[in-house]
Amino acid sequence: MQQWAEIRRRVLQEGVSKRQILRETGMHWTTLDKILSHSSPPGYREQKLRLKPKLGGYVARIRQILREDKLMPKKQRHTAKRIFERLQQEGYRGGYTMVKEAVREIRRTDREVFVPLVHRPGEAQVDYFHAVAKIAGRLRKVAIFLMALPYSDAFFMMCTPRECTESFWAGHVRAFDFFGGVPSRISYDNSKIAVRSIIGAHRRHLTDNFLELVSHYLFAYHFCSVRRPNEKGVVEGTGGYARRNFMVPVPEVADYGELNAYLRERCRSDLSRRLRGHSGTKAELLPEDQQAFLPLPAAAFDACRKAVSRASSLSLVRFRGNDYSVPVHYAHHELTIKGYWERVEVCLAQKLIASHQRLWGKGETSYEPRHYLPLLTRKPGALDHGRPFADLQLPDCFTVLRRRLQNEHGHQGTKDYITVLRFLEKHSTRRVAAAVQKALACGATAPDVIGMYLYPDQQTESGTFILAGRPQLRGVQIASAQVGPYQQLLEVTP
Repeated sequence: MQQWAEIRRRVLQEGVSKRQILRETGMHWTTLDKILSHSSPPGYREQKLRLKPKLGGYVARIRQILREDKLMPKKQRHTAKRIFERLQQEGYRGGYTMVKEAVREIRRTDREVFVPLVHRPGEAQVDYFHAVAKIAGRLRKVAIFLMALPYSDAFFMMCTPRECTESFWAGHVRAFDFFGGVPSRISYDNSKIAVRSIIGAHRRHLTDNFLELVSHYLFAYHFCSVRRPNEKGVVEGTGGYARRNFMVPVPEVADYGELNAYLRERCRSDLSRRLRGHSGTKAELLPEDQQAFLPLPAAAFDACRKAVSRASSLSLVRFRGNDYSVPVHYAHHELTIKGYWERVEVCLAQKLIASHQRLWGKGETSYEPRHYLPLLTRKPGALDHGRPFADLQLPDCFTVLRRRLQNEHGHQGTKDYITVLRFLEKHSTRRVAAAVQKALACGATAPDVIGMYLYPDQQTESGTFILAGRPQLRGVQIASAQVGPYQQLLEVTP
């Protein structure tokens, strides 16, 4: 460029002849003429497209093959090499490079063009994306619910083991709580969770589960056209951003609760970010979204799937292919099961009788040993051979207590130990263990002594011992003291 400007200045300003410039530089006169005609190098200028006589008659055929490919699975579409081979069979005599360049150009220029969409305050888009996280030391593929507000670009994420109705419900409930209201309109893809069947281009037969959510929160909904994720492009792009920035490196957490707390905090901290073309940060634009929100209902949405099941003779109920234990005195009863994404609750009428962590496999069983403790009174042999007690983890003091009781009382010692274990039905393991340690420290092993240590001393203002909170003492009978013999001893002179 420096030489270009210098030649133009010397010829056009100083009047140096063209012949002298040609002698000094050795360039061709057409090059000098181009320099004098343009203030900067014009680059390569093709007057007309170069003809490709060997390929020209086959361009339409290439377009036809690529158009038909759009209806085929991605892994079974033509490569440029395969198109070249087919054209050769049809009479093409040119080279592979021309075919490859033609395929690349057609694919580049034949892509779909989209209309930019307007994003009004109060609207939202929902999608799922998948990532990998290290939970309790194991790498797991997790499903992440994502709700984005296109106007402010604020978003909320929640991680669950699987994409299902329960997690779909829970994601909405937590997102509405995070944003402080209900978006007036939400866009979705055609997930089976919400759409039972597609009727034409714009009609959908919706699932009862989705309609239950809509009926509670009263928001309007919109479903994208089939294979048109661009209609909710904001949440699609946000999912990619979240995967790259929040899930790299792979998070290492103890459980899903810790992972969700981490994601919620990242959503909150992201509100301080300002995107290109926006007038303020996400936090500054969010109030405009909130003004267009619907209010949260007075009653919370119970994000669980309900089922009715009769407890078996093993005191188990089945939900979604897995079994969960209930207290043995509810065996053979008809019970209501409430399946949340993270737990399963079992109820009799409105009374909660059991709660378990949700199992996501098939044919698994979740036992709560406390549910089976009453049976040990009649079946003490089940203590060592019962499946619910195989994974019972107790402090070492329980092992010491059992050994002492069995050494001192044999089979009766086992029964006494079971009596102590039954304290776990009403008290925490930590509290019973503390009582056992106190009893062992004073050399006592009787269940009644351990039971006394479970209750703090309670006295009235006058210092009178009371039985309130000491049910184990109510059956104790103490004979009246006879002071006559003691009086006789006092009268005896030394």
